[in-house]
Amino acid sequence: MTSAARSQPQKAYDGIRRLMFHNEIVPGQKIAYRELAERLGMSQTPVIQALKWLEFQGLVRNERHRGYFTEPISLQEVGEIYDLRELLEVDLLRRSLTRMTAADTRRIRAALEDHLTATAGRDLHARLAKDMHFHLALADCAGTRVHQQSLHNLFDLLYLKYGANVLFATDMRAAGAAHQELFEAILSADRRRAVHALRRHIRAVKKHVLAGVRRLVAARELNPL
Repeated sequence: MTSAARSQPQKAYDGIRRLMFHNEIVPGQKIAYRELAERLGMSQTPVIQALKWLEFQGLVRNERHRGYFTEPISLQEVGEIYDLRELLEVDLLRRSLTRMTAADTRRIRAALEDHLTATAGRDLHARLAKDMHFHLALADCAGTRVHQQSLHNLFDLLYLKYGANVLFATDMRAAGAAHQELFEAILSADRRRAVHALRRHIRAVKKHVLAGVRRLVAARELNPL
């Protein structure tokens, strides 16, 4: 098998993730993998392999004799994701603060500046991507691969499974200000202030997102497809 052939499932995987992130594949949707293959410009085999990877990650499900589907919106799941994010990110932050280097600080500053720049722009998906990058850059300083991967998986659940449903319910300007406050606490080596800022930020985002998703669910119940 050539390297180009081996890369096809990865290309399909990346392509499907991109469609999910941009809400071109939405929660509760049946995934027609034949149409998906045509859209991605490849055969059905790598698309099916990619869907199996996504199923393993909990982003899609396979129903026997019916095919692949994305999961419907779950308020409970969204709430649980944010609760787990808080536990995990606070633990990672504490670890990061004990071993942070000047290079780490520069990297976090760059991630913060990227997010603030994106927040001032019109590309909503870029805002969300840079928000995630800031949190992952901070977590990366902890040097714990399993914890970091777990956090990355939580972001996948939020931003791929729910996509724009989370994006449009997120107050990005408030998030930018919260990131700025958190970074200032890190610079001053104020561990207590940094942890408090991170907790308050995640809880505020959770409250805002849940309110937005509730409105979306209510609207869909009033106007079902």
